[in-house]
Amino acid sequence: MRWGEKRYNSLNYFLREKFGEKVYKVSLDGGFTCPNRDGTLSKKGCIFCSDNGSGEFAGSRKKSITDQIEEQLELISKKFPHGNVIAYFQNFTNTYGNLEYLRKIYEEALSHPRVVGLAIATRPDCIDDGILDLLEELNNKTFLWVELGLQTTDEKTAIDINRGWKLEVFKNMMEKLNNRNIKVVAHIILGLPNENHKTMLDSIRYIVKKKVWGVKFHLLHIIKNTNLEKLYIDTKFHILAKEEYIDLIGKAIEILDTDMVIHRLTGDGSRETLIEPKWSLDKRNVLNSIEKHLKENNISQGDKYEKIT
Repeated sequence: MRWGEKRYNSLNYFLREKFGEKVYKVSLDGGFTCPNRDGTLSKKGCIFCSDNGSGEFAGSRKKSITDQIEEQLELISKKFPHGNVIAYFQNFTNTYGNLEYLRKIYEEALSHPRVVGLAIATRPDCIDDGILDLLEELNNKTFLWVELGLQTTDEKTAIDINRGWKLEVFKNMMEKLNNRNIKVVAHIILGLPNENHKTMLDSIRYIVKKKVWGVKFHLLHIIKNTNLEKLYIDTKFHILAKEEYIDLIGKAIEILDTDMVIHRLTGDGSRETLIEPKWSLDKRNVLNSIEKHLKENNISQGDKYEKIT
């Protein structure tokens, strides 16, 4: 099976098919924090999370949502002067606020003439019934997906990375969102400390069985001034080599349902803040190497899907 020129169902392909044209995302900062940082659960945060809440490329929270959108559009204006965009609320936990404020910023984003949808990154323990009602309302009038930072299904690893909630929380929220026909994108990190290849692939199998709409694969980045950096200095845990990561991505793609949308194959890193793995800084090379690996090994999305359902 092919998705354009790809061997997998990429977000770019999906959006082109849906909207009939290229659609970009613009990353926004809604001014949120996280219960894992403000003391509600912890003040440490997840050990891999940066001071920017894993939103290094988002707009500035000092500006309005409209101004952030305009600023982001200006940054891509040379290659994308006229097309439509998805407003992506990225930094920290983007449902961690009162309902009135959430409605205000989401509606402000949707009021921009070039915004055709919303993407909202959050935690499964930060969506109550009122927020579910709001998300359902938005889902009925625009294109929407919600991103949940699962990272791993291993409960021990979840404790080690200070995620702050158990797998049952994700399962319950998935059911609630699915019951309202709200698309869910799960974030999975490959290379977390002390996880082996089976543990990582088990996390992929789990989201396949839970009928997650989309997935973001992240290579574990060790960022300066994070608790993960301290752990790495102390223990020198195993860092995935480039070839190892590419092989894992190939195995993950094989076991996905063909309908699942792959939003990301690897993450962006900042040269100024990235400690390891340095090879990930050449993102284009990594992506090209994944494409080569898939072709040389005749791997396509869904090749082994039936074996795990």
